[in-house]
Amino acid sequence: MSTETNTIYRNGYVFWACLVGAIVTSGFVLSQTLTIGSAAFNTTNLGVFWGLPIVVYDTFLLASTGLVFIASLSLVFGFRQFDPIVKRCIWLALAGLVGAVAVLFMELPYPLRALLLSPVNLQFQSPLFWKILLVAVYTILLLALILRLQTVHQVREAKVLAIPTLLVAIGIALVAGSVYGLMSMRPIWFGGDVPVVFLIESLVGGFAFTVFFTYLAYGFSTRDMPLDLQTLFGGDFGRLFAVVIGLHLLLHAGRAITGLWSNADGLQVWPHLVGQPLWHIGFWGGIVLPLLMMASHGLRQSPMAQILASIFVLLGLLIARYEFIIGGQLVPLFKGSWAPDLLAYAPSFTEWVLLLAGIFVANTVYAFGDWQLDLEDDTPLAEEPLEQPAE
Repeated sequence: MSTETNTIYRNGYVFWACLVGAIVTSGFVLSQTLTIGSAAFNTTNLGVFWGLPIVVYDTFLLASTGLVFIASLSLVFGFRQFDPIVKRCIWLALAGLVGAVAVLFMELPYPLRALLLSPVNLQFQSPLFWKILLVAVYTILLLALILRLQTVHQVREAKVLAIPTLLVAIGIALVAGSVYGLMSMRPIWFGGDVPVVFLIESLVGGFAFTVFFTYLAYGFSTRDMPLDLQTLFGGDFGRLFAVVIGLHLLLHAGRAITGLWSNADGLQVWPHLVGQPLWHIGFWGGIVLPLLMMASHGLRQSPMAQILASIFVLLGLLIARYEFIIGGQLVPLFKGSWAPDLLAYAPSFTEWVLLLAGIFVANTVYAFGDWQLDLEDDTPLAEEPLEQPAE
């Protein structure tokens, strides 16, 4: 990026502000877990074992893999029009990954024990075992790819690292879906379509994060934004964004219709979920509305419409993940006089602060990169020179 181009991150104020926010919010959460333990979270042994922290963790992790998918359009598949967003997407992927792991670690009672012992327990039949291993490999590959992009600008050299990073990112999204999809005792989760849903949602999140944080870096203004970047967002990128939102709509609506139609035990939670205002806010406001905005040629050319669509999509994804994870636990596994037809759950104050902590931690990492690293495309990743035909 040229020195004349200013962004809101360039002076480092955003980094320091996010760092302070991360320290304050993380400190509060850690103080709660150290003093009152798991009681700081509203999960119970009645059946709701995974609460808002797991929702936030999965949302950040899937967005991270989705950002790698988008960067791979250039790095792996050679679509040169996506060059301007490659570095930002890869660094955002690292920021999302750090935010996800930070939230999970602050929620676990003994995070270091889980980190050290999970890889050596050799539970090969558990998707969580493979998920942890894949995330570890993914972290190493992301760091190596970031270093390569900061030092070398040849497609062929970056592609060597980009291909395994893409494959591991796909594996993480699919295994993360299998964590839920293989649980036959939770009918709302169980199914072979769940890994595909996670894969699509990771793509949707990646597109939304790319749009929002790119515009944020330019102060939500196109005044200093390169013309090729503006053209990309209003053209191929915007059209692909609409396509993945449409796929998410089909998957989300299909699961809801099937759940409402079925009378199978365990799916009686669907009328409860669809009857809540939160579900409709996430569906109509977080999926349908941004789809209409990105499908419209006129609105797709508007920077403000792109920014609003990305915000709506991010909120919709968080709500969809909340409804999926929490809703899947509301039907008691073992019914008796002690349990109502449906369990109840609402995030505690500590859990809401943990959400803020995850946002601050991820933004601290991202702001550092935009402050200290070159995330712009002043030197596009170059193609190999074409051989001249023999005369």
